[in-house]
Amino acid sequence: MQMKEIKSVYFVGAGGIGMSALVRYFLTKGYNVGGYDKTPSELTEKLIEEGARIHYEENVDTIDACFKQKENTLVVYTPAIPAEHLEMVYFRENGFEVQKRAQVLGFLTQSHKGLCVAGTHGKTTTSTMAAHLLHQSHVDCNAFLGGISKNYGTNYILSNSDYVVIEADEFDRSFHWLRPYMTVITATDPDHLDIYGTKEAYLDSFRHYTTLIQPGGALIIHKGLEMKADVQEGVKVYEYAREEGDFHAENIRIGGGEIVFDFVHPNGVVKDIQLGVPVSINIENGIAAMALAILNGVTDEELREGMKSFRGVDRRFDFKVKNDKMVFLSDYAHHPNEIEQSVKSVRELYQDKKIAAIFQPHLYTRTRDFYKEFAAALSLLDCVYLCDIYPARELPIEGVTSKLIYDNLRPGIEKHLIHKEDILEVAKQKNFDVLMSLGAGDIENFVPQITEILSKE
Repeated sequence: MQMKEIKSVYFVGAGGIGMSALVRYFLTKGYNVGGYDKTPSELTEKLIEEGARIHYEENVDTIDACFKQKENTLVVYTPAIPAEHLEMVYFRENGFEVQKRAQVLGFLTQSHKGLCVAGTHGKTTTSTMAAHLLHQSHVDCNAFLGGISKNYGTNYILSNSDYVVIEADEFDRSFHWLRPYMTVITATDPDHLDIYGTKEAYLDSFRHYTTLIQPGGALIIHKGLEMKADVQEGVKVYEYAREEGDFHAENIRIGGGEIVFDFVHPNGVVKDIQLGVPVSINIENGIAAMALAILNGVTDEELREGMKSFRGVDRRFDFKVKNDKMVFLSDYAHHPNEIEQSVKSVRELYQDKKIAAIFQPHLYTRTRDFYKEFAAALSLLDCVYLCDIYPARELPIEGVTSKLIYDNLRPGIEKHLIHKEDILEVAKQKNFDVLMSLGAGDIENFVPQITEILSKE
């Protein structure tokens, strides 16, 4: 089906962070847009206000008539939706055009210059940063992001630019639908082994992704990754890292709650880049984002202004309380390497403070595969509160609980096994100077209440 034939787009799983960006894209383009989601949320309510017809009952009868005309309706779904979902069964049995979210994004990378960011971690912040750098510059861009940009209050930017910034998701090999003009690869620490099975298969998936970069484009890859790139002829390859590579930082100054550095690129140096979100992991994220931006015409002064004015992403180093007595931040980190980076960055800012974290492990399989690595990362803290595992799409696995992590924490660390219902009590006890909320599950639902408790200090 050609896009010009489509009049209506129906989303199964409309309220997901990535799906909702596409909902907004099709709304702004004037299509009929509707969909299903399991539960109401702030996001789905906003989409309804913006004109999407969304319902919460898995029931074909509640689908509006305009979405039942298969000759001009596109159905978009997320891999998290089970195959036996009643609405999906209806659309498939009746011969509708049914595509994954990633396929639709892939179509956009064929009609625009796709600037994509892939990697086990860092991709949401890096892609959101790159989108901000381009959008506030004379170049401009469209963007489909995996988190809510604090600069724009949305996960989506629409413009008349030829460029589209996309967060490239390796889950379910979704990023294989993309055809990037340029892409960053931030990290390839094995994850999603419930999908991939082995580390080798995971790394090979990234190798295949690099074959999809269009000739004339570029790969910007973090130095020292285990994966081997396999680009087509005519694709330039650049390396980046904190202090080495084609793109890197020099003269890094950290102090007084600020981070400033000089950005080195193949054609020169941009002096005095100041981070709007001053945590040390954002030095590397910033280098990758600026590499994408400068290769596509953003000027030195626009880089400086964009990096300084970048306000971050919801749930990524998201400082909720920050005063002389108390610091509280929420972070989506749910892989051991992400947690290690988060904790180290916070430790760098608050060297002499007692740092505690409430961590909710995400998925039984991930906990089973990485419980020792989780324990090692969390052992960098002074105090750990471990919640029960958030199952997401999984059924329990016998013997796999948060206690696996708890039993492997370093000797002498202050540690507690808690239930979700105990989280607010932890906040009230205030047994810390800095508190981090870590995890990709519903721990986020407690953040507003924790913020309220700690703001009273």
